[in-house]
Amino acid sequence: MTKHGTYTTSDIALAAYLKLKGLRLTECGRGDKFNFVFEDPDSQAESLAIEFVNSDMRKYDDEVRSLKKIIYSKNS
Repeated sequence: MTKHGTYTTSDIALAAYLKLKGLRLTECGRGDKFNFVFEDPDSQAESLAIEFVNSDMRKYDDEVRSLKKIIYSKNS
């Protein structure tokens, strides 16, 4: 979500990717879900979010999630 030179996401993996790509994190918090706000004066976050979806970083995040599911299912 883009608003007045900022970009907000609740996706922790996308937030990590945006930081990796050089966007400055200005706020973060946790309510019902995570909330990360980045400075986005050049409106590049949307295109970076699409880049993330098609990246190896996204595949890596998917694999980490899969491994967590396996671990948590064995402990139940």
